[in-house]
Amino acid sequence: MGTTVTYLFDPLCGWCYGASPVIQKLGQQSAFTLELAPTGLFSGGGRIMDAAFADYAWSNDVRIEKLTGQRFTEDYRKNVLGRHGNRFDSATATLALTAVSMTEPQRELETLKILQDARYVHGLDTCNVAVVEKLLRDLGLVAVADSLAAADAELLAANAARIEKAQGLMQTFGAQGVPAMVITDVKGSRLLRGNALYGSFDSLLSQITAA
Repeated sequence: MGTTVTYLFDPLCGWCYGASPVIQKLGQQSAFTLELAPTGLFSGGGRIMDAAFADYAWSNDVRIEKLTGQRFTEDYRKNVLGRHGNRFDSATATLALTAVSMTEPQRELETLKILQDARYVHGLDTCNVAVVEKLLRDLGLVAVADSLAAADAELLAANAARIEKAQGLMQTFGAQGVPAMVITDVKGSRLLRGNALYGSFDSLLSQITAA
């Protein structure tokens, strides 16, 4: 039996964006199977961007950039955090990732990075269906974009099942938030908390393979 790393995340989570370089590198390791598990943390709920939430998010983002080196640009601050009245809802991005997982699963990790970079680097509103659809089409994922636009019952059911499974893992292993990982190998399953993703890659590998 190989080692499966189940990555618990949300596409609008700044700390998950901070972990992106390590997660992308982990996805290239043939010794592990990386499974993406969106938790729906910021999906639904009706949160609207306002000045107070924007200030709170930016203060976190500054900490994340300092710790990880991941960029949070002025375009993001102005065009995402600065657009008060816009939704803060990861439902669209999460649904897009599920659509990719159903049609071209080998491209899901790449798509996650594109969605994160689109928001935090290029200042695009990835809560907006039209924005996400265009990103998918630019990636050549035309069928995925069409599926997202249609949002048919099969896609919605698959998305709900993925979120339910991820939330079940969080509950089972006592994960307090995202990012986090569940490591499954011959020794069983165990939780690795998000702070494991902010050190060196070698340190992460040693924690994944530890008894």
